[in-house]
Amino acid sequence: MDSNQASTASMEIERDYSEPKLESGFPQLKPKFEPLKAQEMSDGRVQFRKVSVPAHRFTPLKKAWMEIYTPIYDQMKIDIRMNIKARKVELKTRSDTPDVSNLQKCADFVHAFMLGFDVIDAIALLRLDDLYVDSFEIKDVKTLRGEHLSRAIGRLSGKGGKTKFAIENATRTRIVIADTKIHILGSFLNIKVARDSLCSLILGSPAGKVYSKLRTVTARLAERF
Repeated sequence: MDSNQASTASMEIERDYSEPKLESGFPQLKPKFEPLKAQEMSDGRVQFRKVSVPAHRFTPLKKAWMEIYTPIYDQMKIDIRMNIKARKVELKTRSDTPDVSNLQKCADFVHAFMLGFDVIDAIALLRLDDLYVDSFEIKDVKTLRGEHLSRAIGRLSGKGGKTKFAIENATRTRIVIADTKIHILGSFLNIKVARDSLCSLILGSPAGKVYSKLRTVTARLAERF
């Protein structure tokens, strides 16, 4: 009998440890904490980003300044100013910045504008998380000089920009061809498809062949999603 009582007592003790304590008949709930603000994440320190302004983008920046300033200051809660002496756009967090990632998003947005993207296209970097800018040069694909290089650039653009627009619309990307540098704005998979098409054109493939391959790949992507 004593052994039975001892075993039941030990089971009760174990049950007390395993079961959650009840207060007023309700089980204890897990505590809920609000997400940390940008200031709290950095121990109250202000974080900075600086984006260089190339000479050829200074005038477009002046014209589009309010279109860039408004979403960054009002929506993303990030301070922005133009340092004319250093020729850099300076960004910093504020006490009411809701998320620490907003600073990097704004820096990417301004950088995309400096690369040559329109504000309407670059502003998507603020709203969507899965967008990137990929850059490469023609010489990374094939070493071309003189007229061969000029013809390659012409093949990328097409007559009146027809080829570039076709690739943009098919892959849902935006492409900037700045001399021998090429910048692509879009999602990871779409950038890959657009880059493959551009590389084929650089290597000498005719536009018609690239179009047909592009249609096949985009149809496959549409089926996947």
